[in-house]
Amino acid sequence: MFGRLLRNGLVAAVAAVAVFPVTAVAATAAPTAPAAHHVTHHAARHAVGQVTTRHYKRLNIRSGPGTGYRVVGSRPVGRMLPIVCKTYGSNVYGNHRWYKLPHHEGYVSAHYVRNRTAVRWC
Repeated sequence: MFGRLLRNGLVAAVAAVAVFPVTAVAATAAPTAPAAHHVTHHAARHAVGQVTTRHYKRLNIRSGPGTGYRVVGSRPVGRMLPIVCKTYGSNVYGNHRWYKLPHHEGYVSAHYVRNRTAVRWC
């Protein structure tokens, strides 16, 4: 009885080793290839906008999408900005849209930026 149990267990172990590595490789190979392409595609493409403040010389860049967030930088009037995406934030003269800048630079109010290309939602 012990011999039969050992033999059946050994056969099952050999079968598992023979089957599972092939299915594991097949399962991991398919999803990774499109995902890597997908990430590269979006990382390389940004929308573009131009700073158009009227009464101010510079546009504040904030740490989050709202006037309550701290100022982390600024850009001069006329400067072109790469824009990652748009999101909702605090109201600036009737406009609740904010643009996220790349590389964790921050957010700017859409009220002060004129789009040159379409901006996707975050």
